[in-house]
Amino acid sequence: MNDQPQTSPAPVDRDGLHAVLDPTGSGRMLPREAYIADDVLAWEREHFFAASWLCAGRVNDMREPGQRRGVQVGGEPVLLVRDNERALRAFANTCRHRGHELLACGATAKRGAIHCPYHAWTYALDGALQATPRFEVPPGFDPTDNGLVPLRVEEWNGWAMVNLSGDAPPLADHIGGLHELLERYGCGELVVGATHTYEAACNWKLPIENYHECYHCPAIHPELCAVSPPASGINFTLPGNWFGGTMDLEPFAATMSMDGRSAGTVLPGLSEAEQREVLYIGLFPNLLISAHPDYVMTHRIDPLSPGSAFVECQWLFGADSVAAPGFDPAYAVDFWDVTNRQDWAACEGVQRGLASRGYRPGPFAGQEDAVQQWVQLIARSYLAGALQPA
Repeated sequence: MNDQPQTSPAPVDRDGLHAVLDPTGSGRMLPREAYIADDVLAWEREHFFAASWLCAGRVNDMREPGQRRGVQVGGEPVLLVRDNERALRAFANTCRHRGHELLACGATAKRGAIHCPYHAWTYALDGALQATPRFEVPPGFDPTDNGLVPLRVEEWNGWAMVNLSGDAPPLADHIGGLHELLERYGCGELVVGATHTYEAACNWKLPIENYHECYHCPAIHPELCAVSPPASGINFTLPGNWFGGTMDLEPFAATMSMDGRSAGTVLPGLSEAEQREVLYIGLFPNLLISAHPDYVMTHRIDPLSPGSAFVECQWLFGADSVAAPGFDPAYAVDFWDVTNRQDWAACEGVQRGLASRGYRPGPFAGQEDAVQQWVQLIARSYLAGALQPA
C-alpha cells in the first residue's frame, strides 16, 4: 500500500504536550485526551501504526510453501504467506472481488493457492489472480490488475515486521542498535512454548508505560520483587525507535519464576553477566521483548478502542528445551501470567483515573526515565504530525 499519511498534528492539547517536553522538568504524563479520545486513536492508527513497522507475530514456524496465518495488526487484517520460494509475503487480508477476508484472524492453513471462502476467487502464493469461477468477465477486466494488495514485510529474528503504508524508513533504521543487543539470544531460532492472550481495559499506551518502569513493583509485584531487585539495572541509549534496559536477578535466582529456578536451559551465546540479568525492551509501537537467560517473553499489543487493547504474550524457548521429554514451560508462564494480570489491573485503574475530569498529568520519579523517553517520543510526534525518532 502506498497511502502516505497526511502530516498533521494530533488532536491533543499543544500546551500539555509542550509541558511533557519541558527540558527543565522531570517529565510528565500525556494530556488526558491522548488516552480516551476516539480521534486521537484514529490519528495514532494512521501516523504510528500504519506508517511504522509493526510486529505481526512469529513466523519461523511457517517454513513450508503455502503456509499462512491471518493476523490483525494496527487494527487492520493482514495475511502472512510463505511463497513457493519460501520467501515471506504479506497481503491485505481482503479478496479483490467483494472484500471478504481470505483467512480469519488467528487461523492458519497450508494450501498451494489462496482461496476466498466467499466466491472461490483464487490467488497464487505471490498474490496474482489465478481463477474467478462462474464469473462473467466484464469488458476491460485485467486479471493482472486484480491481484492481492501486497504489504511491505520483512522477517526479523523470527518475527514478521509489517509496514502497512509502505513508506516507513528501512527496518534496519527503525531497529537500530537493538539488533546487536538481541543477537546473542538467538531469537530467530527460538520456538513458541506457550501463548496467552488478554484484553486489557485500558489504552494501548498504558501497558507500555507500565512496562518501562519498576517504580510500581514493590506495591503490586511481590513475586517479581522476590527474584529481581526492583531498583536494579540500567537503561540503554542506542540508535533506533526503542527504549529499555536491564534488571538484575537475585543471587539465588537463575531466572524469573516463582522460586527463581529454571526448568529450561541457558540460551547459548550469553556471557556470565548476561546470565544474571533480564533485558526489557520496547520496540515502537507494539512489541515488548523480555529476554531472560533461558527464555524470551514477548508482548504484542494492538489497540481495540481508546480504552481497550489486545495483548498477545508468548514464551520462546530453545528448540532442544521444548523437545526434551517432560519439558513444561509453566515455570515461566505461571510467573508472568500472575505478573501480567497484576499489571493489567494497575493499567485499568490508571485508565479509570484518566477518565476523570480531575486528572492532571503528574511528574515522573527518577526510576521512570524510560517512561519519560517514551511519552516524549509520543508528544514530539503528536506535535509534528508524524513519528519523530529520538
